[in-house]
Amino acid sequence: MEILIKAAQLILSLSILVILHECGHFIPAKLFKTRVEKFYLFFDAWFSLVKFRHTNGKWRAFFFAKNKTGSELESGKTEIGIGWLPLGGYVKISGMIDESMDKEQMKQPAQPWEFRAKPAWQRLIIMLGGVTVNVLLAIVIYIVMLAAWGEEYLPTKNVTYGITCDSLALEMGLKNGDKILTVDNKEVEDFQKIPAEIILEDAKTIQVLRDGKEENISIPEEFVSKLIRHKSPEFISIRVPFEVMEFAETSPAKDAGMKVNDKIIGVDGKWLNYYDEFKAAIISYKDKTVNIAVQRGKDTLQLPVKVSSEGLIGIVQKGSDLTRYFTFNKREYTILQAVPAGTIKAYKAFGSYLKQLKLLFSPKTKAYESIGGFISIGKIFPAEWDWMAFWNLTAFLSIILAIMNVLPIPALDGGHVLFLLYEIITRRKPSEKFMEYAQYVGMIFLLGLLVLANGNDVVKLFR
Repeated sequence: MEILIKAAQLILSLSILVILHECGHFIPAKLFKTRVEKFYLFFDAWFSLVKFRHTNGKWRAFFFAKNKTGSELESGKTEIGIGWLPLGGYVKISGMIDESMDKEQMKQPAQPWEFRAKPAWQRLIIMLGGVTVNVLLAIVIYIVMLAAWGEEYLPTKNVTYGITCDSLALEMGLKNGDKILTVDNKEVEDFQKIPAEIILEDAKTIQVLRDGKEENISIPEEFVSKLIRHKSPEFISIRVPFEVMEFAETSPAKDAGMKVNDKIIGVDGKWLNYYDEFKAAIISYKDKTVNIAVQRGKDTLQLPVKVSSEGLIGIVQKGSDLTRYFTFNKREYTILQAVPAGTIKAYKAFGSYLKQLKLLFSPKTKAYESIGGFISIGKIFPAEWDWMAFWNLTAFLSIILAIMNVLPIPALDGGHVLFLLYEIITRRKPSEKFMEYAQYVGMIFLLGLLVLANGNDVVKLFR
């Protein structure tokens, strides 16, 4: 069920983004009286799942129908459909070298309704329409989210119990219980943004409070590369007291009399306060019965618990309600306040992704080894349907789509924009044969990138 929920969110999000992106091309094309032959969600290579075509004065639906070229479509009408290959979508504009590679049409003399017959400035607006819509969509989503839900985060200074570290954080020099003060002597207001700050700003040091003393932890040169490729989603976590929130189906702890909301405070006479301390202590009592101290209200109880061969006592550690322990900051926005705040949030998201993109070309970080495809994108969606998370991720994916599409690569919008700018500046139009070859090169490059990204996903599944 978890996989289905993630997949459903991914498909819905991509469908929204693709349809609106293509509307960004479709609307200005129609405004400039340019014929649009097809409007498709997903690609219809060889055949489509469903299409709506205008024939004999009526709209008709066709299921699993063979793909047809522009010359076979009724003049002036747009075929609307859903393809079977979920790699994006497209609008086929008459008289344009695009992914359809309809060379037969380009051999004919240019017609007034064709893309190639329009002034360069109109063609430029049509090509930039998709990216423009993606940018505006991200801004609108952030504005609505801020107005509806506000903005809540845990300030780094409020993480009063410190952090717990996984193996990579320990290797770097951090310790369980450290309280992070600054990164490169700059305060990171939102605790959850610390890993991103380290990676994107290529941080060199972390300042922590350890046992009441300030320590300066140097970040090894190769650490960013390791963090990017790290399998764990969080190399540092928030340290909290170990309270029983839920039991497993088979639970020695429950059998021994432990109850939900009990707070575990000791093992075999050794007092402890946090889950990481308990986890380190209980592992040495595999297949043994040990007294575990719990605090229940004002009482302290000693419960004899049989530890399993895996070092478990049947408590599901799904994470505590952090608001029980920490003070969160929440900003509320009116719709008027949300407009500038949402715009700034989108601007910062753009900057963040551009920095991430820069890492892909850095031999030092080897970030290209971690590039992911649809499996990686699907994993970022929550296992339970959460509209706030869904729209937040959709806004960020819209920003990614905008940036990727505007890259000056043939076969992408940015490639067409590059050639159009060349035409506007030099007043010389690249030949159609050159555009055709450039389209081939761009499509091969994008196909290779697609294979790399999804190939990395497959390799990760078997590691």
